Formats: sequence, C-alpha cells, structure tokens
Amino acid sequence: MRAFLVACLLAAAVPGLACADEEKSEAAAKPIPDPVMFETSHTGTFGGTRVAYPVKGGETYIAGEVGEPAASLFAISYIKDKAGPERPVSFVFNGGPGSASIWLHLGLLGPKRAVVASNADADDGAAPYTMADNPLSLLDVTDLVFIDPVGTGFSRAIGEGKNEDYWNEAGDKGSIAEFIRLWLTDNKRWNAPKYLIGESFGTTRAAYLAEELTTGDVDIALNGLVLISQALDYEGSTSIHDNVYSYITYLPSMAAAAQYHGKAGQGVPQDEFLAEARAFARDEYGPALMKGARLSADERARIRDRLVYFTGLDADYIETSDLRILMPRFQKELLRDRGLAIGRLDGRYAGDEADDIAETPDGDAASYFVSSAYSALMNQYLAADLGVDMDRPYMLSSGEAGSKWDFRTAPEGEFWEPKYVNAGRQLTTAMRQNTGLEVWVANGLYDMITPFFDAEVTFGRYGIPQDRVAMTYYQAGHMMYLHEPALEAVAADLRAFYAGSLEDMRPD
Repeated sequence: MRAFLVACLLAAAVPGLACADEEKSEAAAKPIPDPVMFETSHTGTFGGTRVAYPVKGGETYIAGEVGEPAASLFAISYIKDKAGPERPVSFVFNGGPGSASIWLHLGLLGPKRAVVASNADADDGAAPYTMADNPLSLLDVTDLVFIDPVGTGFSRAIGEGKNEDYWNEAGDKGSIAEFIRLWLTDNKRWNAPKYLIGESFGTTRAAYLAEELTTGDVDIALNGLVLISQALDYEGSTSIHDNVYSYITYLPSMAAAAQYHGKAGQGVPQDEFLAEARAFARDEYGPALMKGARLSADERARIRDRLVYFTGLDADYIETSDLRILMPRFQKELLRDRGLAIGRLDGRYAGDEADDIAETPDGDAASYFVSSAYSALMNQYLAADLGVDMDRPYMLSSGEAGSKWDFRTAPEGEFWEPKYVNAGRQLTTAMRQNTGLEVWVANGLYDMITPFFDAEVTFGRYGIPQDRVAMTYYQAGHMMYLHEPALEAVAADLRAFYAGSLEDMRPD
C-alpha cells in the first residue's frame, strides 16, 4: 500500500505515470489459482429408469480480451454413464440477475430435491430440513449442466477480470456462450441435441443467448428453450406508476390470487373467471386507461365496479387509486383485514407482518418461506454428497450483481436512452434463423412478478413463429415446482417437450 501511495505522488511529477497503470500491474501480478475440479459417481431412478451418472464439475476459466483467464464459471454436470455423443444435453441457469442455479437445481431438475410446504401454508422454519430423492428429474432423458453466472454460486472474476465486466448482456452471454462451447468440446458432444433451461431473468438470458449462439462466430444451433416464468419484455412485468401496459398485464394475475384467497370469483370455475379477466383487461380496462380523465362518470363507475369484481378490493380503495392498482399495493391490500401480505413470487403465500398500515409489503413471504431450506440443503449437498471443498461461500443470490447490473444495450460512447429490457426480437431472430428451435413457456397462475397474461401478449408479438411455441399453466407461482402437484405436472410436460409432443394450452 505504501508503494502504491508513493507511485501516486510520483504520477503528478513524472509524465506518463498513472496510478491506474500501477493498479493494473498489481492486478496482473496477482496469481491465478488452478481451477478446482471434482468428480463423484451416483445412481438413481428417474422417470422409472435406473441411471448411473458421474457428477463432474468445478471451475471453467473464461479468457478475457488479452487471452488470459478473466472469469471462472462454476458448474455442476450430471452426465449419464457411457452416454453417447448424441445424447441430449441441457444447460440450466436461474435469473435475478444475480441468482445462482440453486432453485432449478434443487427445486425441479436435479437428482435431489429440497422439500418445503407444498400448499404455501407454512414457512421452512429452522434446520434440520429435508432433502429427498427426485425421481422426476430428467436425467433419464438428458444430461444436465447447472451454470452459475459470474458473481453467483462459486463463480467469480479472476486475474485482471472484474465482476462488473460480466454484469451486463454482452459480458453475460459472452461468458456463458464460451462456457457452452468449451463444455461441448471437452465432452465431445457437438452433435448432441442442445437445450437451454432458464427461469425468470434466466429466460431473458436464454433469449439473448440463443441469438448469440445462432449468429455468433461459433454457430451452435439449439433444439429447444425451456422458459419458466418468462421475462422477455419487462414493460409487461414492471408494476410502476405511469406504465399503463402493466396495469393490463397484471390484472388477470390479481384475479387469480383474489379467487384463491376467497376474495373474488367465488362459485365461478377458475378457467371461466380468468377468461373474463383477460377479456376485461384487454377490451375494456386498457381502452379506459387510455381515456384517463376523459372517462365519463358512467364509464368510470363501470370500470371501478368490474375491478372490484376481479380483485376483491374495496370500491373506495380502487376509486382513490384512480383505477390504477400497483402490484405491491395489491399484495398488501388484498388480505389487510387479516393482517397478512401475499407473496410476490407466489400469491398463494401470505406473511404476517408487523406493520399492518404500510402501503406495501416489508418482504416476500414466497421467498422467506423457502430460502433458508434451500440455502442449508445446497451447502450440505455440495459438501457431503458431491465432495466440494471451496475457500469461499456459495452465493445463492448476489444483491451486488442485481444492483450493479448494467442494462445498457449500446456500447459506451454511443447514444442510448433507457428503456424497458426486451429480448423478444432476439428470440425471433434465433427461431427464424434456426427452424429446428422449439420453445416452451411455463406459467404459474399465481406469479405476481412475471404475469401469465404478459406471456400471452408477448408471444403474440415480435414475429415469433407461433407453431413452434407451447405455453402451459400451473396452480402455483413463479417457482411453480414448489407446489408438488404442479411439480409433477411440469415434469410430465418437460418429458413431453423433449419428446416433441407437448401441446399449447393458450386460450383462443
């Protein structure tokens, strides 16, 4: 440190000498450790088939601009023993941005599953928690590679790299595309059917990564994308003032939650009630919002009363809200009379908060009801079952990555005006340049973050080929696999998708 300070003082007197150069040389001198690798062998029964599978994983180094390792991506690969070169392989990641792949790993796809309250009626409390075999895992159908992006899990920048270099679309897709290329090369699987499985922001990632793999320097054609709780166009999943579009896209999800909690739609079949909500949102509510203050008194009263019917909220509250209900307010208001706030990830959950007069929830019950179990079980599984011994913590979620993520789409120095994140056109490009690419969109009806109606509207736009998209729905939320009946349905639909027989369930 003293030497560095001296160098900084000299910089003022010696032309060409800069502290930034000194910092760079110190970073360059920092040794790059050898990558940590591990391998264990296991057997299990999946889809009724007994499968022997080695687990291979650890760190894969990604080169920076000068060719030296700049990032280390940690991944866990489940590979069927004696798998042939044409066995399908699926690359899996979660979202955030800033989330490790733990949720899809221990919730849906891995050979072991974290067990939490299926009916959203209890939190996970404290240890010990339960880890169970997961016979619904797809290991009988495809190899599974769980990727933790930089800043999550054990993944990090190394050498002269910085985490911030990868907290943007270009760095994110570049590093993961390179990881996939290296994995296919190392495992001699270039001719295998290839899939991407993403959740939430992971679906945004899957869309721009599919375009990158299709149009980049190394052409890697994908067979399928599994998009769980899609987030391609953020305008439809960003509930903030003055985003008129979001009031429309969120309304059917509010109706689903209100009906679930007995506040609306009682005695009406769910399919019928949600079809009504869709039609109202599209054909009446949207045009009314466009009129704004020019609504007549009769029109305004009709819209208010219909919002009461669908949301279960008090008419005076809706009137005071100017007919515009933000999702965080809805979470707090729906069950305010019971002193509860419903979850954002999953509207089935309801947490008892101390401040019953607050405008919005203090936390997300759908998150804190399950996260402790996932954290404990993942760390236990890594150490005890997979023999992973690392000198740093496994980062389930990086708040820093989320807060520092750069959504800018133009290079520095070029004009760019902030706008909603949108990967719709990138998915279109990937699908139109690769006619073998099939897409499945899985929606939770009680997802209060990425609403199912937004998925329907999004996939009807941008020139996405409709005959290669299947959309399905589940009686759960953002992570629909937390609900065991939904888990079983999702697993069955996954197998159907890989077999090419999954049917689209979108309403006419």
